[in-house]
Amino acid sequence: MTSALFHTIQIALGERSYPIHIGSGLLGRSSAYDAVSVSSTALVVSNTTVAPLYAQQLITALSQKFRKVDLISLPDGEQYKTWETLNSIFDALLANSCDRKTVLFALGGGVVGDMTGFAAACYMRGVPFVQVPTTLLAQVDSSVGGKTGINHPLGKNMIGAFYQPLQVVCDLDTLKTLPDRELSAGLAEVIKYGPIADMEFLDWIEANMARLLARDVQALAHAIQRSCEIKAWVVGQDERESGLRAILNFGHTFGHAIEAGMGYGRWLHGEAVGCGMVMAAHLSCELGRVDAAFVQRLTNIIRAAGLPVVGPRLDETDNAGRYLELMRFDKKSEGGAIRFVVIDGPSRAAMRAAPDAVVRQVIDCCCA
Repeated sequence: MTSALFHTIQIALGERSYPIHIGSGLLGRSSAYDAVSVSSTALVVSNTTVAPLYAQQLITALSQKFRKVDLISLPDGEQYKTWETLNSIFDALLANSCDRKTVLFALGGGVVGDMTGFAAACYMRGVPFVQVPTTLLAQVDSSVGGKTGINHPLGKNMIGAFYQPLQVVCDLDTLKTLPDRELSAGLAEVIKYGPIADMEFLDWIEANMARLLARDVQALAHAIQRSCEIKAWVVGQDERESGLRAILNFGHTFGHAIEAGMGYGRWLHGEAVGCGMVMAAHLSCELGRVDAAFVQRLTNIIRAAGLPVVGPRLDETDNAGRYLELMRFDKKSEGGAIRFVVIDGPSRAAMRAAPDAVVRQVIDCCCA
């Protein structure tokens, strides 16, 4: 496995620590899953798009470790991140007589990873699971850190649990079949790490955007590695988002409002986050934390990644009011007051409240 492996990053969480493997040709190698204790059964959870491409490779690799490997394919899309779809995973676990030592493998993007992790946290009060992310967004963000959950019509990821995987296996080869739109969506989560933690990384992203969009494997490997290093550092200090970890939600408060207001699946999560970062940068400027040049630079980088930089209208009569209404359901809100992740200076982010009048001004400025 070492010949194909670019890097291994460790998430340091004491007894819940685990490795993230990043490289090519990992998905079908049984040695890539050595952190998993062998049991009698495994369940691969995928979706109707990814399973035909990669499920057999994973099943073949796992069959060298498990007596029985089953597969369930979920419908593909954010709109299916629901109780009903989650329950279909439980149906499969029960129908296959899965016990407490059964290992779940999440093969897919963020939706599959979040739901598989939540199912693992709940089934028999907790069974082990492994993340095998196949999208850029999942490899740099959602597969790392143990956030699991499903959506509610009023808010994204409002129902879930913190539950860490046994390991994460990022096979760069799966990005070859990723649609261009999904690749751009993943770049949104890569870009966010620059303003919040590492401006030199933002410089690198800006200089290498063409290589990333062209799927240069070395460029993608570096982007994924550095993104995971930053997230590992943050999660290692604040696993349950009591403070520091909230900075990883830069752009997400506005972005989640876009997703909920438009209807889940209309915009990809990364598209909403990309636009949300533009809005959050404008808010940072209005609060006097960054200058207009920073806002313009970040907007240009997000646009260059192929992401939207102008927010959609969610209500024709009171668009800003609708955004505010939806953002009050954000998990970072306290006592009905919306708290935003803003850029507080180079490589530094912070949680800040903002007057509704200022937020309205930002929304009016940033929306079509």
